[in-house]
Amino acid sequence: MQEAAQPVLQDIILVGGGHSHVGVLKRFAMNPLPGVRLTLICRDTHTPYSGMLPGYIAGHYDYDDVHIDLSRLAEYCGARFFRDEVIGLDRDGKKVLCRYRPPVPYDLLSINIGSSPNVSGVPGARDHAVPVKPIHAFAARWQSLLERARSHDGEFNIAVVGAGAGGVELTLAMQYRLTQERKAQGNSADGLHFHLFDSAPDILPSHNRQVRTTFRRVLAERGVQVHLGEQVTQLSPQGVMTGSAPPIAIDEVLWATRASGPSWLGETGLALDREGFIRVQDTLQSETDPNIFAAGDIAHVIRHPREKAGVFAVRQARPLAGNLRRMALGQQPRPFRPQKRWLALISTGDRYAVAARGNWSTRGQWVWRWKNRIDRNFMRQFGDLPVMPDRSKLPDITAAPSDEAASQAISAVAMRCGGCGAKVGSTVLTRALAPLNPIDRDDVLVGLHAPDDAAVLKVPPGKAVVHTVDFFRAFIDDPYVFGKIAANHSLSDLFAMGAEPQSATAIATIPYGVEAKVEDTLHQMMAGAVEVLNQAGCALVGGHTGEGQELALGFAVNGLIDPDRILGKDGLRAGDCLILTKPLGTGTLLAAHARLQAKGRWIDGALASMEASNQDAAQCLVKFGAKGCTDVTGFGLLGHLLEMTRPSQVDIELDLATLPLLDGAEHTVAAGILSSLQPANVRLRRAIRAQQAWADHPRYPLLFDPQTSGGLLAGVPEQFANDCVAELRGLGYKQATIIGRVQPASQQPEPVTLTDRRRIQ
Repeated sequence: MQEAAQPVLQDIILVGGGHSHVGVLKRFAMNPLPGVRLTLICRDTHTPYSGMLPGYIAGHYDYDDVHIDLSRLAEYCGARFFRDEVIGLDRDGKKVLCRYRPPVPYDLLSINIGSSPNVSGVPGARDHAVPVKPIHAFAARWQSLLERARSHDGEFNIAVVGAGAGGVELTLAMQYRLTQERKAQGNSADGLHFHLFDSAPDILPSHNRQVRTTFRRVLAERGVQVHLGEQVTQLSPQGVMTGSAPPIAIDEVLWATRASGPSWLGETGLALDREGFIRVQDTLQSETDPNIFAAGDIAHVIRHPREKAGVFAVRQARPLAGNLRRMALGQQPRPFRPQKRWLALISTGDRYAVAARGNWSTRGQWVWRWKNRIDRNFMRQFGDLPVMPDRSKLPDITAAPSDEAASQAISAVAMRCGGCGAKVGSTVLTRALAPLNPIDRDDVLVGLHAPDDAAVLKVPPGKAVVHTVDFFRAFIDDPYVFGKIAANHSLSDLFAMGAEPQSATAIATIPYGVEAKVEDTLHQMMAGAVEVLNQAGCALVGGHTGEGQELALGFAVNGLIDPDRILGKDGLRAGDCLILTKPLGTGTLLAAHARLQAKGRWIDGALASMEASNQDAAQCLVKFGAKGCTDVTGFGLLGHLLEMTRPSQVDIELDLATLPLLDGAEHTVAAGILSSLQPANVRLRRAIRAQQAWADHPRYPLLFDPQTSGGLLAGVPEQFANDCVAELRGLGYKQATIIGRVQPASQQPEPVTLTDRRRIQ
């Protein structure tokens, strides 16, 4: 996570990870604007590059070749990355409405979300067709289609509706890939049949005669049945219907025509064209709202309409970034005029391509190699990221272009007071927390529902109080997700002891800045935290919020427990199976993310694991007879295991082969990327018997990897262990597993023995 050296004055929100926005991020990264914060909101972490998608389908590229890692790019750019789906706008309040998180305020907004085929006018199309756009969704569906076609015996019929460049290229790419797949399996490709439908009288209507002639020939040579001048009127399980003709039997239909914008845009009040795309001026600003921009497929440039093609989205990145910058500086945006002619490179699936510009065209394998070089150079911009700029050396923010901005800047960076003067203002605190709804509990006598100097709690008869505290600084730029993880991490100590959460008191540090930005950061973070606390039945009863250099959050939490049923660290018994409920690897992955060495999907996996509560796992472990339990956090697996062996007076046999790991963790550890706490944890290696023999094992470093919101580690009687693991996995802990055995204490000074059953076998 990159910390801004100066307070935030303006927020530019980028909705969608399209070709224009990745260019905007890169340009702001190389020339940051002081006081301006970029936030990218996107449903997917990896966004596909449309120019290489046909090559991916044809099998010439792998997944990472054709996808831009938005998480990594945002980290490089110093931008926040919120993985969520936008479902609307509150233009009066200048907020972006998301499906899973609180609204996100903006000063300037840009939309680059692509388009989707409009299938509403064709009965059965919504149920029986696979839309080719948005591209990210199709890329996932393609894998399913590929597996289905591979395993299908006999005839297999695929139809593509839409004979423009996208439909033709897609048809040929699929036909090439599936033919090669069948041949590789020793099967004949004779049973594969492809159909291309379009109501137009010819294919590729926006391209010149030579291009159309070339592709008509290629389609005929490949045996693709082209149905032109035939409007698809209905799709059903029996196939594709055109007019009154009998249906044509089809196993899979892909829809590549009649694109439109998402339905939520119609509720924003923005001016749209008849297909639902945002009408924008030459500056790429909305015709309706000058603070909202749009680019790529979702934009209809009123005076310069162009077809929906990635080349225009790529070219719009420069003027979009420039005009966002000018607006943030209080300057007038500049008009942009797209090119009248552009180079089109269309592949035929088999490393052969056609190039066209205006009335000129050429073709050949060399054209495919040329296209490949262009595409790879484009992707290299977002994969080979240079050293990050030093944001501590940005220009003085108080040199703002307007009096209002200068006043805000000076106020935000004025010398900060200490002591109680470092508190967040009461009005800011009230506004930030007012929309939250912490649960009420009957045993909370005084809490946030009736604030006082302190909370007052009641302890039911026969119960004891469990009390613990956790606090750490943010490691990601999304305050909502950070709030969820911080709350989960704090509650885990209660779950590890078998306690029921009762109350929580928050301790938060917010980077100083303009009131509105401080308020939103606090609201986002506490919204995530309260969501987790409420789900756990834990009442937020108060807290303290102060200013500081970095975002940080923690909780003092109370729980209730039956004194006779405490899960302690001293509860391991010889013969128990050791069960770990979550995978390891958050420490190395977060360290790699900070160095731009982690794939975004690895970080997605780590965050999902950290967001998972341990509450259900604890109840399951108790159900199957666990007496000893702890949560795995900062001291790593070995450190927390040793905290159990000593009071339990047992030894442990740990099987490295069974350790559950997060995707990417073994890779980053092998690259030498370790958490800053790792060296301190490694000192505990003296507790491992013959540890030198294991020092080179690829999983050995992960014994010392510090975990954030890690899993529970418990001993379960052997006769119940397998059933316990099965139930844990059914509860959502998909990587819960038995990682070792509890042994009687030996005379050896080292209580831990390592093994790897893969080596034994």
